[in-house]
Parts: sequence; structure tokens; C-alpha cells
Amino acid sequence: MQPASRTTRHAASIAKRLLLVVAALIANHVFAQATPIGLWRVIDDDTHQATSLVRISEAGGTITGKVERLLDPAMQDARCDKCTDERKDKPIVGMTILRNAKHTGDGTWGNGDILDPDNGKVYRVRLKPLDGGKRLEVRGYLGPFYRNQQWVREE
Repeated sequence: MQPASRTTRHAASIAKRLLLVVAALIANHVFAQATPIGLWRVIDDDTHQATSLVRISEAGGTITGKVERLLDPAMQDARCDKCTDERKDKPIVGMTILRNAKHTGDGTWGNGDILDPDNGKVYRVRLKPLDGGKRLEVRGYLGPFYRNQQWVREE
């Protein structure tokens, strides 16, 4: 058997490098999507119907979420009449409902709070991306009690 030519070895080296770059890009894309950052379709835990779109963003290691749109046209001018903090009687569209959550190091985000504008209650929150970031488990805690919602990634 004859040794491989210099050109063949060079081509094989380039192919290996290209494969490593593609693998790194794919891994980076998968990791980037397994975060709560993005636009989410909120699914009501009782009716299982989509109710709103919430955009989650990050600044300085802390994430926040704002209601970008209510999906029921009759609710576009809705205000948080049951809120008891500074959000009382403010429009729900544009309202920050998720505050101060941080990455906890175990694939979840927490230590912040989330507001349910329907009842005005503020819950401690835990966010956990599922299915490679296609869904988001949102768990709100009030004392020893909690409730979960599954949000679906819009973008």
C-alpha cells in the first residue's frame, strides 16, 4: 500500500476541521435554545388555550418577561385591577410579569417572581426549558403550594 499523498492528507485535515466547526455550531444552537430567552405562547393551565405572548429577555444575568400581546381581541385594553403592587390598574399589554429570575446552575432559572394578572397574585418562580428549549415549564410557588404552566416557544 502506498502512503497517502500530501494533497489527500490536507483534504482529510480540512474535512475534519469543517466537521468540528459544524458540530460546534450545532451544539451552540441547541444550547442557546435551551434557555427561557425568547418569545413564548402562554398556555392556560386550566383551559389549555393560548392566552398571550410573553417576551423573556436577559440583562446583567437577570431575566424579565413582558406581556407582548393578549390573544383575545376583547382583552387588548385589559388592566390589572386585582394587582396589589405598583402594577395595579396598569395595562396588561407591556406589563413586566416576570422579574429578577437568575440561572440557578442546574438547567433552571429561579429566585425571582411572576405575576398572574388574572388574580393579582405574585408567586416565586422557577423556569425549566424542556424538549431542547421548545417548551418552558413555568412553576409559580406561593408558600408550600405551586402551579405549573407549559409555555410554547414562538421564536
